Amino acid sequence: MTRSGPAALTALVAACGLLVVVEPFSSLTANVCKWCLPSTPVCTNNVCLSNCNLSSYCSFTEEICIAIWRKINETMTVHTMCRHPNVPLEGVNPRLLLNFTSTECHMLPQPADEGVMMVCGCQGEQECNDKLIFDKGVNGYSRLHSKDVIPVVIVSLVPLLLVAMVATAAFYSYRMRRPDKPGPSSRSDWPTKRSPELYQVLDHPCGEAGGGVVILGVEPMNSNPKGRCPNNITISNRSAELLPIKLEDVVGKGRFAEVWRARLLQSDKGGVDDYETVAVKVFPNVEYASWRNECSILSDPTLQHENLVQFLAAEERGLSSDALRTYWLVLAHYSLGNMQEYLTANTLSWDELVALASSIANGLAHLHSETQLNGAPKVPVAHRDLKSSNILVKDRKQCVLCDFGLALRLDISLTVDDYANSGQVGTARYMAPEVLESRVNLEDLEAFKQMDIYSMALVLWEMASRCDAIGEVKAYQPAFGSMVCEQPCVDSMRDLVLRDRGRPDIPSAWTQHQGMSVFCSTVTECWDHDPEARLTAHCVVERFNAMQHTEEEAVLEDGGEGGERRE
Repeated sequence: MTRSGPAALTALVAACGLLVVVEPFSSLTANVCKWCLPSTPVCTNNVCLSNCNLSSYCSFTEEICIAIWRKINETMTVHTMCRHPNVPLEGVNPRLLLNFTSTECHMLPQPADEGVMMVCGCQGEQECNDKLIFDKGVNGYSRLHSKDVIPVVIVSLVPLLLVAMVATAAFYSYRMRRPDKPGPSSRSDWPTKRSPELYQVLDHPCGEAGGGVVILGVEPMNSNPKGRCPNNITISNRSAELLPIKLEDVVGKGRFAEVWRARLLQSDKGGVDDYETVAVKVFPNVEYASWRNECSILSDPTLQHENLVQFLAAEERGLSSDALRTYWLVLAHYSLGNMQEYLTANTLSWDELVALASSIANGLAHLHSETQLNGAPKVPVAHRDLKSSNILVKDRKQCVLCDFGLALRLDISLTVDDYANSGQVGTARYMAPEVLESRVNLEDLEAFKQMDIYSMALVLWEMASRCDAIGEVKAYQPAFGSMVCEQPCVDSMRDLVLRDRGRPDIPSAWTQHQGMSVFCSTVTECWDHDPEARLTAHCVVERFNAMQHTEEEAVLEDGGEGGERRE
C-alpha cells in the first residue's frame, strides 16, 4: 500500500535522515602551498614575504610549491602556485624544477625579456613558498636591467633555435617523402575527412586496464612509448587522422581549458557539407593531467547517464615534442548554455524547477552511487566543483553535469598516493564549511560526497530564487549574492560561512507555497554545517520524485472535482 501527499513526504524525510557509514581508510598527505596570481611582496633585507592570502592543497603528492618573483622598473610582483616538476613552466629552465627539494624557497635567477625574474621551489613544509630567500639580497638583484639580460637570453636561445630549425626541416622532408602521404583535400577549410576507424573502441588489454576510448593524433605512440594508457584510456595507433572538426567560437573559459562550439563533418555528398554541432574542450599542453583525469571519468562506460554530459571522443593534437600541443575532449553541444546563463535570461515555473532540480540530483546520485542503473557495481565519483556554471541545460526540464577536471574516484582499493589530490579544491563561493576550514575528514569517503551535496544546495537555492512560485522574482544572483564580491576568495567565504554561519536568505514568502516549503526544507538540510547531517543525493532524488507525484495527484483530483461539478 502506498502513501501520497504530505504524509508521504513526512515519512520520506524521516527515512532519509540516515546516512551510510563507510569504514575509514588511512590518512592522506599533500603539499600545502600559497597560490595567488601576482601579489605585491613585502621585503626586508634578503627576505620577501609573498603577501598572498590564499593557500591550497596540491593536486598530486609529487607537486611542489613554486614562487616566481619579478621586478620591472621599481615594481615587484610574486606569483605563487603548485607545480609538478615534470610539467614545463613558461620561462623557467625545466631542469631547475627537478632540483627543488629543499624545505626553504631560495631564489634563483632566470632570463627575462624585461626586468628581472627569479624562481624558487620547495616542498615538505606547509606554505613554504610564502617566504622567499634572496641569497644576495633583494637590492643586489634589483640593479640588473633588461639590457644586461638580453645577451644571456640570446646566447641561450641560439642553440635551441638551431635545433628547432633542423628538426622542423627534417620532419617536413619526411612528410613530403612518405609513400602513404594523403593527397590534398578537395575542401581546404575542413580538416582531414574521417576514416572508418574513427570512434572505434579497442578490445585489447592495455596494461592492467581494459579497452577504452580511441584517442587519435599525430604520432600518438611517441607520447606513450611503452603503450601504457592514462587510466582507462587507450591511444590508437591504427589511424593517424584527426576528426574533421572546425572550431568556431569560444563559449566558455575556465582555469584549465577553453570550451569551443565546433562543427564535426559527417559527409560531403553532393558537394554539400553535412555536419554536427559539438562542444570541444581544449586543454593546453601544461594541463595534460587535468585532461587525463576528466577524460578517464567521461569515457568510463559505467558513468554514462542521461544527466551527465555526453562524451564523444578525445584527441591529442600536435607533436609530442611540441610545446603548443593541445588535448581535446569532444562532447555533445547543449544550445541553452549553462544553468547560470539560463537563470539570468529565464524564470522557472514550479514544474520546471522541480524537474530541473530532480535531474541535477539524479546526475549527482549516479556519480555517488556504487552501482549502475542495472545493478552492476561501479566506483563512486565525487565531482568536487559543482556550481551553476558547471551544469548544462538540455531543455526546460533536463540538465547534465559537466566539467570533471577535479573529479575524484572514491575507490577504497586504491592507495593513499592515489587519493593525494584531495584537499581544498573547487570554487570558493560553493565550498563547504569543512573545505573552507581545511578540516575535511579524508579518512571517510562519504566526506567527499557530502561536499558535493552542500554545493548542490547552493545551486538549488539559485534556481528557487528564479521560480515564479515564490511571488516576486528578482534578477538572478549567485548564492550569497551581494554578501560577497563577484569572485570571493577563500578568506572572505571562510569569514561568512564559518565565523558568521551565513547562508543565502530564504524569505518567508517563499514557504507560502506548499511545495516550495518542502523544497526549501530540502535545501537547508543539504547545506547543514554538520556534513554528516546532510541528505544524500539519493534521498534528494526521492524527495523530488515525491513532490512531483504529489503535484500530479493534485492535478488529477482537481480535474475529477471539476468533472463532477459539470455533471
